[in-house]
Amino acid sequence: MEGRHPWSRYVAIGDSFTEGIGDPDPTVPGGFRGWADRVAEVLANQTHDFAYANLAVRGRLLQQIIDEQAERALALHPDLITVSAGGNDIIRPGTDPDEVAERFDGLIGTLRRDGATVVLFTGPDVGMTPVLALVRGKAAIYNEHLHAIALKHGALVADMWALRVLRDPRMWAPDRLHHSPTGHATIAAAVLDALGVEHGLEPWNPEPLEARPWREARAEDLGWAREYFVPWVVRRIRHTSSGDGIAPKRPQLDTVIEHRSNTP
Repeated sequence: MEGRHPWSRYVAIGDSFTEGIGDPDPTVPGGFRGWADRVAEVLANQTHDFAYANLAVRGRLLQQIIDEQAERALALHPDLITVSAGGNDIIRPGTDPDEVAERFDGLIGTLRRDGATVVLFTGPDVGMTPVLALVRGKAAIYNEHLHAIALKHGALVADMWALRVLRDPRMWAPDRLHHSPTGHATIAAAVLDALGVEHGLEPWNPEPLEARPWREARAEDLGWAREYFVPWVVRRIRHTSSGDGIAPKRPQLDTVIEHRSNTP
C-alpha cells in the first residue's frame, strides 16, 4: 500500500462541512468524523509518516476562515490542503457571490503560496432542499467562479454539484444542512477521486425511495422548521454562531489512527 500518493502532511480548513457535522462519532477528536477524517485515514494507510490536522470550525464565514485558519494552516507546512469556504456567506440574504468569490480567489492564492496541492469544493445542488432552494441561483454563480479560480491557481476541484447522488435525502442529516454519515463517505470518495488516489470506498447505489403522502411530507417539513430552521434564523438575528466557543478538533498535525471501517 506504500507510495500510492505523494502527500505526507494534510491540513483541512473550512466550516461545519469540513469539521464533519452530521457524522457523529464519539471515538474521534471533536466527536464528529466527517469526510476529511475519512480521506486522511485512506491517505495514512498508503504512506509512511502521514500526519493530519483539521482547523475547520462550524459556522465560520469566509473572512473568518481567511483570518483564523489560512496562515495557521500554512505554518504547519502542509503539502496537501483542502478548503471549503463561502457557503455560509452565500446562504445569507443580501450577499453577492461575485464579491465572495473575489475574496475566495485571494484565499486560494495564499494557500498555494508554498506549493501545496489544494483541493476546493463546489457547493452541492440544493434545489431539492426547502429554504436553501431560494439561493440555488447564487450557489450556481459561485460554483462557476470556483471552477475559474481553481483553473487560475492550479487547484483541484471536488465537484459536489456534479455529484447528483447528493440530491438523495439520505445523504443529509436531519437538519438538512449537513451531510449524513453516508453523505460524508460519498464525499470522501469524491475527494480521493479528485486526488487520483486509489481507495476501497464503495459507491452508494440505494434503492429508490417510495413516494410519501403529501400530508406526511408537509408535517415533516414543519417539524424541521421548528427544530432547525427557526434556531438558525434566531442566531442570525442575534449575530451569534453555532461555532461560538468551539475550537478546531485537530489543531496540530498528528498521526491518524485507522478507523474500525471506512464505511458510513
